[in-house]
Amino acid sequence: MTGALLFFAAVGVVAGWWMSRQRLMAKPWLEQGVIDEAPRTVPLAKIGLGVLLVGLGSLFALSISAYSMRMQFSDWSSLPMPALLWPNTALLLLSSVVLQGAKRAADRWDIQSVKIGLLTAGGSTLAFVVGQFLAWWQLDEAGYVLAGNPANSFFYLITGLHGLHVLGGLVALARTMYRTWLSDDVRAVRLSVELCAIYWHFLLAVWLILFALLTGWAADALELCRQLLS
Repeated sequence: MTGALLFFAAVGVVAGWWMSRQRLMAKPWLEQGVIDEAPRTVPLAKIGLGVLLVGLGSLFALSISAYSMRMQFSDWSSLPMPALLWPNTALLLLSSVVLQGAKRAADRWDIQSVKIGLLTAGGSTLAFVVGQFLAWWQLDEAGYVLAGNPANSFFYLITGLHGLHVLGGLVALARTMYRTWLSDDVRAVRLSVELCAIYWHFLLAVWLILFALLTGWAADALELCRQLLS
């Protein structure tokens, strides 16, 4: 339960920071400036993505809460973490960084760098998905099947849930790549590139939390915090 509360707190902090950056909580009638200057509006797509991410964050928080509570039972037997999870994490980190670079390239109207960034991010993310399937295959070959133990079931469930959202992101990224190749006008894809970058940052943040949870680092950190506060 503590892990879920921490996750919700993290989502709240990120959501507050994001809203402050988008001026969703600004009071234009109190701001001073040129009267004829049109206020900057937030695209509906960006607001919709923000709402979606809050909902997905709640879904993952509930999954983390269920994981944390279920592992307290006596029939829980932790499974070894596949070594592939490390390079997989690096691949997802790379795709997030590259998409941020593509977003900055779009701000500079550099369409060629945007295309390279989208291709690189798509390739590294696809490699992440393949790596996750290989990690599942390694565990299955070692006898850690889905129904073998509650810990096994939760591992496949949580990583599979995250993988489904990664695949959904790849669909959106593929559409953005297609639009980029149809036209060299950055204005047509600038918002889409930014939305993809935001979504990938979310996927990376969630995966890092899940990775820490599955490897036991999160539990060790919480126990250390309890000892320091006691």
